[in-house]
Amino acid sequence: RIARRVAKDYPDVTFVFGSGIGPAEPNFGVFDNWIHEPAYLSGMIAGKMTKSNTVGVVAAMPIPEVNRLSNAFCAGAKEANEKVKCKFSFIGSFFDPPKAKEAALAQIEAGVDVVYAERFGVVEAAAEKGVLAISNMSDQSSLGPKTVITGPVWDMWPTVKYAVAMVNSGVFTAQDLGGFSYMGKGGSYLAPYHEWEKKLPADVKKMVADRTQEILDGTYRVNVDESIPQSE
Repeated sequence: RIARRVAKDYPDVTFVFGSGIGPAEPNFGVFDNWIHEPAYLSGMIAGKMTKSNTVGVVAAMPIPEVNRLSNAFCAGAKEANEKVKCKFSFIGSFFDPPKAKEAALAQIEAGVDVVYAERFGVVEAAAEKGVLAISNMSDQSSLGPKTVITGPVWDMWPTVKYAVAMVNSGVFTAQDLGGFSYMGKGGSYLAPYHEWEKKLPADVKKMVADRTQEILDGTYRVNVDESIPQSE
Protein backbone atom coordinates (compact mmCIF):
# COMPACT_ATOMS: atom_id res chain seq x y z
CA ARG A 1 0.00 0.00 0.00
CA ILE A 2 2.82 2.39 0.82
CA ALA A 3 4.48 1.73 -2.55
CA ARG A 4 1.20 2.39 -4.31
CA ARG A 5 0.80 5.72 -2.52
CA VAL A 6 4.33 6.71 -3.50
CA ALA A 7 3.62 5.75 -7.13
CA LYS A 8 0.65 8.12 -7.17
CA ASP A 9 2.90 10.95 -6.04
CA TYR A 10 5.32 10.30 -8.92
CA PRO A 11 3.16 9.63 -12.00
CA ASP A 12 6.11 10.09 -14.36
CA VAL A 13 8.13 7.33 -12.67
CA THR A 14 7.54 3.67 -13.52
CA PHE A 15 7.09 1.24 -10.64
CA VAL A 16 7.17 -2.55 -10.93
CA PHE A 17 6.47 -4.15 -7.58
CA GLY A 18 6.20 -7.69 -6.23
CA SER A 19 2.57 -8.01 -5.23
CA GLY A 20 -0.32 -10.44 -5.22
CA ILE A 21 -2.66 -7.49 -5.79
CA GLY A 22 -3.26 -6.20 -9.30
CA PRO A 23 -1.58 -3.27 -11.09
CA ALA A 24 -2.69 0.34 -10.71
CA GLU A 25 -2.88 2.90 -13.49
CA PRO A 26 -0.98 4.69 -14.78
CA ASN A 27 2.48 3.62 -13.60
CA PHE A 28 2.34 0.73 -11.12
CA GLY A 29 2.99 -2.73 -12.56
CA VAL A 30 3.23 -5.93 -10.53
CA PHE A 31 4.90 -9.33 -10.67
CA ASP A 32 4.76 -12.41 -8.45
CA ASN A 33 6.47 -15.77 -7.92
CA TRP A 34 4.56 -17.87 -10.43
CA ILE A 35 7.04 -20.74 -10.12
CA HIS A 36 4.50 -23.45 -9.35
CA GLU A 37 5.53 -25.37 -12.47
CA PRO A 38 9.07 -26.24 -11.32
CA ALA A 39 7.70 -26.71 -7.79
CA TYR A 40 5.42 -29.38 -9.25
CA LEU A 41 8.32 -31.01 -11.10
CA SER A 42 10.32 -31.01 -7.86
CA GLY A 43 7.42 -32.75 -6.20
CA MET A 44 7.48 -35.46 -8.85
CA ILE A 45 11.11 -36.12 -7.97
CA ALA A 46 10.29 -36.16 -4.26
CA GLY A 47 7.48 -38.63 -4.86
CA LYS A 48 9.88 -41.01 -6.57
CA MET A 49 12.73 -40.58 -4.09
CA THR A 50 10.83 -40.95 -0.82
CA LYS A 51 11.18 -44.31 0.90
CA SER A 52 8.68 -43.55 3.66
CA ASN A 53 6.03 -42.28 1.22
CA THR A 54 5.91 -39.11 3.33
CA VAL A 55 7.15 -35.77 2.01
CA GLY A 56 7.07 -32.43 3.76
CA VAL A 57 6.93 -28.70 3.10
CA VAL A 58 8.28 -26.11 5.52
CA ALA A 59 6.99 -22.74 4.34
CA ALA A 60 6.64 -19.13 5.43
CA MET A 61 2.93 -18.61 5.98
CA PRO A 62 -0.34 -19.77 4.39
CA ILE A 63 -0.79 -16.99 1.86
CA PRO A 64 -1.63 -17.45 -1.85
CA GLU A 65 1.88 -17.08 -3.27
CA VAL A 66 3.22 -19.63 -0.76
CA ASN A 67 0.24 -21.97 -0.95
CA ARG A 68 0.44 -22.38 -4.72
CA LEU A 69 4.04 -23.59 -4.49
CA SER A 70 3.32 -25.90 -1.56
CA ASN A 71 0.26 -27.39 -3.24
CA ALA A 72 2.03 -27.80 -6.58
CA PHE A 73 4.89 -29.65 -4.90
CA CYS A 74 2.47 -32.02 -3.18
CA ALA A 75 0.47 -32.54 -6.38
CA GLY A 76 3.63 -33.49 -8.24
CA ALA A 77 4.63 -35.93 -5.51
CA LYS A 78 1.23 -37.58 -5.59
CA GLU A 79 1.22 -37.88 -9.36
CA ALA A 80 4.56 -39.66 -9.28
CA ASN A 81 3.63 -41.83 -6.31
CA GLU A 82 -0.01 -42.36 -5.37
CA LYS A 83 1.01 -43.62 -1.92
CA VAL A 84 2.57 -40.30 -0.92
CA LYS A 85 1.26 -38.26 1.98
CA CYS A 86 2.19 -34.61 2.45
CA LYS A 87 2.91 -32.73 5.66
CA PHE A 88 2.95 -28.93 5.86
CA SER A 89 4.45 -26.57 8.44
CA PHE A 90 4.29 -22.77 8.44
CA ILE A 91 6.79 -20.78 10.50
CA GLY A 92 4.97 -17.42 10.36
CA SER A 93 7.94 -15.56 8.92
CA PHE A 94 9.73 -15.10 5.61
CA PHE A 95 13.11 -15.41 7.30
CA ASP A 96 13.65 -17.36 10.50
CA PRO A 97 16.17 -20.15 9.79
CA PRO A 98 16.22 -21.53 13.36
CA LYS A 99 12.44 -21.88 13.38
CA ALA A 100 12.43 -23.41 9.89
CA LYS A 101 15.06 -25.90 10.97
CA GLU A 102 13.04 -26.78 14.06
CA ALA A 103 9.92 -27.35 11.95
CA ALA A 104 11.88 -29.52 9.52
CA LEU A 105 13.33 -31.61 12.34
CA ALA A 106 9.82 -32.18 13.68
CA GLN A 107 8.64 -33.33 10.25
CA ILE A 108 11.62 -35.65 9.87
CA GLU A 109 10.88 -37.11 13.29
CA ALA A 110 7.33 -37.76 12.04
CA GLY A 111 8.60 -39.75 9.05
CA VAL A 112 9.29 -37.19 6.31
CA ASP A 113 12.33 -38.18 4.26
CA VAL A 114 12.13 -35.60 1.45
CA VAL A 115 11.39 -32.01 2.47
CA TYR A 116 10.68 -28.94 0.36
CA ALA A 117 12.76 -26.13 1.85
CA GLU A 118 10.49 -23.22 0.98
CA ARG A 119 12.43 -21.28 3.65
CA PHE A 120 16.09 -21.13 4.67
CA GLY A 121 17.07 -23.39 7.57
CA VAL A 122 15.43 -26.54 6.27
CA VAL A 123 18.37 -27.85 4.25
CA GLU A 124 20.56 -27.76 7.36
CA ALA A 125 18.07 -29.97 9.22
CA ALA A 126 17.81 -32.39 6.30
CA ALA A 127 21.59 -32.66 6.04
CA GLU A 128 21.95 -33.35 9.75
CA LYS A 129 19.36 -36.12 9.65
CA GLY A 130 20.46 -37.66 6.37
CA VAL A 131 17.24 -37.03 4.45
CA LEU A 132 16.74 -35.32 1.10
CA ALA A 133 15.73 -31.75 0.36
CA ILE A 134 14.27 -29.68 -2.45
CA SER A 135 15.40 -26.05 -2.43
CA ASN A 136 13.38 -22.98 -3.45
CA MET A 137 13.75 -19.80 -5.50
CA SER A 138 17.46 -20.30 -6.25
CA ASP A 139 20.01 -23.05 -6.83
CA GLN A 140 20.96 -24.00 -3.27
CA SER A 141 22.97 -27.14 -3.95
CA SER A 142 25.99 -25.52 -2.30
CA LEU A 143 24.15 -25.58 1.04
CA GLY A 144 24.08 -29.38 0.96
CA PRO A 145 25.40 -31.05 -2.20
CA LYS A 146 24.52 -34.52 -0.96
CA THR A 147 21.16 -33.37 0.39
CA VAL A 148 19.64 -30.98 -2.16
CA ILE A 149 18.50 -32.79 -5.31
CA THR A 150 17.18 -29.74 -7.16
CA GLY A 151 14.48 -27.10 -6.71
CA PRO A 152 12.54 -24.38 -8.50
CA VAL A 153 14.58 -21.36 -9.56
CA TRP A 154 12.95 -17.98 -10.10
CA ASP A 155 14.69 -15.97 -12.83
CA MET A 156 13.59 -12.33 -12.83
CA TRP A 157 15.42 -11.44 -16.05
CA PRO A 158 12.45 -11.95 -18.43
CA THR A 159 10.32 -9.69 -16.22
CA VAL A 160 12.98 -7.00 -15.91
CA LYS A 161 13.88 -7.15 -19.60
CA TYR A 162 10.26 -6.65 -20.66
CA ALA A 163 9.60 -3.82 -18.20
CA VAL A 164 12.77 -1.93 -19.15
CA ALA A 165 12.02 -2.35 -22.86
CA MET A 166 8.54 -0.93 -22.39
CA VAL A 167 9.87 2.05 -20.45
CA ASN A 168 12.61 2.72 -23.01
CA SER A 169 10.02 2.57 -25.80
CA GLY A 170 7.76 4.98 -23.96
CA VAL A 171 4.83 2.55 -24.05
CA PHE A 172 4.80 1.23 -20.48
CA THR A 173 1.34 0.59 -19.08
CA ALA A 174 0.41 -0.67 -15.63
CA GLN A 175 0.05 -4.42 -16.04
CA ASP A 176 0.49 -7.76 -14.32
CA LEU A 177 3.84 -9.19 -15.38
CA GLY A 178 3.40 -12.45 -13.49
CA GLY A 179 3.30 -14.45 -16.70
CA PHE A 180 6.99 -13.75 -17.26
CA SER A 181 7.78 -16.00 -14.29
CA TYR A 182 6.35 -19.07 -16.04
CA MET A 183 8.69 -21.71 -17.45
CA GLY A 184 7.54 -21.00 -20.99
CA LYS A 185 8.86 -17.43 -20.68
CA GLY A 186 12.14 -18.54 -19.12
CA GLY A 187 11.16 -17.05 -15.78
CA SER A 188 11.51 -20.28 -13.83
CA TYR A 189 13.11 -23.68 -14.17
CA LEU A 190 14.53 -26.60 -12.20
CA ALA A 191 17.98 -26.11 -10.71
CA PRO A 192 20.71 -28.37 -12.13
CA TYR A 193 21.04 -31.76 -10.47
CA HIS A 194 24.79 -31.28 -9.82
CA GLU A 195 25.97 -34.30 -7.76
CA TRP A 196 22.58 -35.89 -8.28
CA GLU A 197 23.00 -36.03 -12.05
CA LYS A 198 24.52 -39.50 -11.73
CA LYS A 199 22.62 -40.57 -8.61
CA LEU A 200 19.09 -39.78 -9.73
CA PRO A 201 17.51 -42.82 -11.43
CA ALA A 202 17.30 -42.54 -15.21
CA ASP A 203 13.55 -43.18 -15.23
CA VAL A 204 13.00 -40.30 -12.80
CA LYS A 205 15.03 -37.90 -14.93
CA LYS A 206 13.14 -39.00 -18.03
CA MET A 207 9.78 -38.57 -16.29
CA VAL A 208 10.70 -35.01 -15.31
CA ALA A 209 12.19 -34.19 -18.71
CA ASP A 210 9.07 -35.44 -20.49
CA ARG A 211 6.72 -33.46 -18.25
CA THR A 212 8.92 -30.39 -18.57
CA GLN A 213 8.60 -30.55 -22.34
CA GLU A 214 4.83 -30.93 -22.08
CA ILE A 215 4.68 -27.82 -19.90
CA LEU A 216 6.82 -25.87 -22.36
CA ASP A 217 4.75 -27.12 -25.30
CA GLY A 218 1.55 -26.09 -23.55
CA THR A 219 0.15 -29.62 -23.63
CA TYR A 220 0.23 -29.91 -19.83
CA ARG A 221 -0.92 -27.26 -17.39
CA VAL A 222 0.08 -27.34 -13.74
CA ASN A 223 -2.95 -26.53 -11.64
CA VAL A 224 -2.83 -23.33 -9.59
CA ASP A 225 -4.16 -24.13 -6.12
CA GLU A 226 -3.89 -21.28 -3.61
CA SER A 227 -5.99 -22.92 -0.90
CA ILE A 228 -4.37 -23.51 2.49
CA PRO A 229 -2.72 -26.94 2.34
CA GLN A 230 -3.56 -29.47 5.02
CA SER A 231 -1.26 -32.16 6.39
CA GLU A 232 -2.26 -35.77 5.93
